[in-house]
Amino acid sequence: MTAMAPLRTEPDLSYLLDHTSHVLRTRMAAGLAEIGLTARMHCVLAHALEEERTQAQLAELGDMDKTTMVVTVDALEKAGLAERRPSSADRRARIIAVTPKGAEVARRSQAIVDGVHAGTLDALPADEREVLLRALKRLATGHLETPAEGPHTARRARQSK
Repeated sequence: MTAMAPLRTEPDLSYLLDHTSHVLRTRMAAGLAEIGLTARMHCVLAHALEEERTQAQLAELGDMDKTTMVVTVDALEKAGLAERRPSSADRRARIIAVTPKGAEVARRSQAIVDGVHAGTLDALPADEREVLLRALKRLATGHLETPAEGPHTARRARQSK
């Protein structure tokens, strides 16, 4: 005897959000690869340009563990896009400073990210685009703002601005 699958009463929201997020990330990764960056590298450059931030603060913003952050900053330093410096506010802290070359690359990478986002949204009629963005913003700042605590908390998708 075979068991029957439970009857689904709601759309598979997890699949829809995960699949579209995955495809969006792959398109972004392909675009950024054309200029020699990863999404993590873009994230670090963009957030480091906004204000003086430590490596730990940037890791938190980009949802990166310490090892991944070190590897990412090492790659940015090797490419001449960023460097570790003492903080102007706290000499004990180290910040990630973007070089002039890094600032130019960040402008190019932001244009790529913006283009991927615009291309995705352009696939929808204007009224649906506005509703989608409003609904996602409401969920992200409301009902789905804080992950549930559990024994094996799932990693969240990388945040990019």
